[in-house]
Amino acid sequence: MDLERLGTLYPYPLSFMRCLVRRLMTEGWHVSRDKFDLDADGYGEAVYKIDAGTANYNFVVFSHYLNPDERSDRVIAEKWDMTATLCAGELTEARMQNLRENVPVQEAGRVDSNCMVLTRANKSSRNFNYVVDCLVRGVQPDVDVIAKVGYLFRTTAVYGSGKFGMADWEKLCSRFPDFARPFMAEMMACFLIRDFSLRVTDHVAAHKSSDAVKLAPEIKRYIGIGNATGLGMAPYLINHPRLIANWIHIKEIALAKILEADDIDPDKLDEFLRIGAKAVQHLHEISTDNEDQNTLNERARIKTKEILSWAERTNPKTWYDLIEHASANYGLETQELINSVLLETYKDDITSLETELCVDEIYPLRPEMKVSEALDLIKSNYGWALTMDYSRDASFDTFWYRSEEKMEPRLGQRSVDAGAEKEMLIGMAWAVQCCFDDLSVHALEHENETVAHFVFHYPKHRYILRRVQTMSETAMGEIRANLLDENVLPIQLLRCKLSFFGVGKFDPKSKLWVRNTMFQGAPLVDDMGGEFADDWCFPVKPNV
Repeated sequence: MDLERLGTLYPYPLSFMRCLVRRLMTEGWHVSRDKFDLDADGYGEAVYKIDAGTANYNFVVFSHYLNPDERSDRVIAEKWDMTATLCAGELTEARMQNLRENVPVQEAGRVDSNCMVLTRANKSSRNFNYVVDCLVRGVQPDVDVIAKVGYLFRTTAVYGSGKFGMADWEKLCSRFPDFARPFMAEMMACFLIRDFSLRVTDHVAAHKSSDAVKLAPEIKRYIGIGNATGLGMAPYLINHPRLIANWIHIKEIALAKILEADDIDPDKLDEFLRIGAKAVQHLHEISTDNEDQNTLNERARIKTKEILSWAERTNPKTWYDLIEHASANYGLETQELINSVLLETYKDDITSLETELCVDEIYPLRPEMKVSEALDLIKSNYGWALTMDYSRDASFDTFWYRSEEKMEPRLGQRSVDAGAEKEMLIGMAWAVQCCFDDLSVHALEHENETVAHFVFHYPKHRYILRRVQTMSETAMGEIRANLLDENVLPIQLLRCKLSFFGVGKFDPKSKLWVRNTMFQGAPLVDDMGGEFADDWCFPVKPNV
């Protein structure tokens, strides 16, 4: 749970995008475009019908003209190239009219509780216009140009979990069980935005010229859906420790199952080397203006090639030997890439674990626990928090708050900015230290009292005690870092969570936000029902 290691995680077969695509391709789901009412410029409405076998759902899209001066990835934007919602229930004309009035204004609107996701996206104007121009001229776009960005549209927010009138998680699980796995509804929305971006490109090109060609399927599969992610994602990892603990625990179990083998099957070694070579090529093809990320990618590429060469040359007896070699000789980035390659090698043996990614997030107070026992619990399970040094001003300079504008997380500096009294509870190590100090003082005279008595005297510590009691039963979950330090890197939190989504291509724009590409290399809607190899990890440029 070291933050630096979490900031180097790569996607793996149980990442949510991978789980969704496996279900779409193997469980008989069907997606049809029931309505595609767009003008020659691609503006209008579209409706996708999703038949999951047990129930039907709709993905409703509104495509708008957007003045280039108003196009922004920032959450404070108020207009977008397209807006959409994923919903259940019949689309009557009255309901469609309600969606027309509310979906395009996003946070300023309210949708009904049969909606599961509210989202929006902007064009990558450079890529979109380039591809359309190529198709109009009757030629396919240059894959090298596509690779520099990797998408035609990028999302700037994907809302769910009860926001703006939508179904909350409890209702989603009980009423819409097809999406009752972590972020399945959100991933479905992104998958269909990708399809819309590809289809509208063909549509606009066809209206510009009767001689226009359609995008080749190989290029369509290589094009993903972009995403711009900022601080809004970071607090999630802090506020859902049981869920995060479970995600990481399942990944560790999957890896442990592989490492249990007494020897390496030669065919599996060949597969490991093949996937590893693909990962190396994937890193080589990533394009970003961020020099630090370029350095990380290049170093991981070179070092991974060294490990692959070592494995091919020495033919290690067990996978444990390989992991030990990587841990002893290479950095965190390379270690985690090798872990993901190994998990991909055995994906068919671990996919059954995807049903265990959910967990009930309950943090009950155990009021009968003695104050002395609570102190011992913190010492044994949160010793890392007690060792954090807050004596320096710099170690306590950052505070996290929600902006009045759109209620999005922001960072402030205590030494410069006003508003620290509105701080969000993000610095768990500091909160644990404060609780421990007050418990210690209380125990001097009331050692045999219970936690129930303590929280009556110190109600501000009720939450942290509930959290400590619950999380002490898990091996992971708490991120062992000082998130209040002036040099904190929120982008490490973002990369950790995005890796579980399935995002592996990062383009950091600062330490606070990142652009990335989702579903690159994945099958298309038109591929559903056909053969499926589940081998679209580490996407590389197609040979066309």
